[in-house]
Amino acid sequence: MKCIIDRRAQFSASHRYWLPDLSEAENVERFGACARPMGHGHNYVLYVSMLGDLDDYGMVLNLSDVKHVIKQEVTSQLDFSFLNEAWADFQQTLPTTENIARVIWQRLESHLPIVNIRLYEHPELWADYQGNNMEAFLTVSTHFSAAHRLARPDLSFEKNCEIYGKCARPNGHGHNYHLEVTIKGEIDPQTGMLADLVAFEKAIEDHVVEPFDHTFLNKDIPYFEQVVPTAENIAVHIRDLLEQPIHNIGAQLYKVKLIESPNNSCEIYGSGVSDAIAMMMREPKMAIA
Repeated sequence: MKCIIDRRAQFSASHRYWLPDLSEAENVERFGACARPMGHGHNYVLYVSMLGDLDDYGMVLNLSDVKHVIKQEVTSQLDFSFLNEAWADFQQTLPTTENIARVIWQRLESHLPIVNIRLYEHPELWADYQGNNMEAFLTVSTHFSAAHRLARPDLSFEKNCEIYGKCARPNGHGHNYHLEVTIKGEIDPQTGMLADLVAFEKAIEDHVVEPFDHTFLNKDIPYFEQVVPTAENIAVHIRDLLEQPIHNIGAQLYKVKLIESPNNSCEIYGSGVSDAIAMMMREPKMAIA
């Protein structure tokens, strides 16, 4: 039986975004505070996903061996390092989150049956890499607070209560929504970026967070005057709002995940993502701490 296991590791390191063929002014304009001479640091969290058959001992791999390989090939070399100088790879292509994930894959692929590398730069920014040349995924997590009422205007109050329960109460209720937006693209061989991160975050802020935050969705967002603002419908609308702005920054909108509460969430894939690929990404995993 096939099973995917995840192994977590972490390292602390600093890096700087700076291209020697650009002037100081051009680097500052392009990379902002990330171009400062002394760089900046992060506590990186790494998840290595591996696929294999369960053996007679109920394991895919010996976890002690996995831990040793990750430490030897990655964390012992990167922990408390200046990434730009730690590996030669980062002298050619800047050590962005997505590029670090790509290079870690290259360091591990001959040792472990990896199927995905996920690297968190911080809890609201992470990258996934799956071994497909320069293609990677980048995710930004953010949040907004809003109220809504679940009720179809063409149905009676009693019928809406039958369908939506307490959520149909006339004065609505609120949530602290958590939003994860994932884009897909090719890593630039020089900058290490699949898209301008500042432009990516600004697209989410301008088209979703600012218009949605502290609103009553049914009344303040025209789209929801006739569309019931379930988590699913909100996610679909967010996808539709973001697809063109994401395309404009040179990437593809891959997925929108909306977490309504700790108990409820939904995922909507971009219109260019096939159902087959989406289902592959939903394969069950066995988490190993």
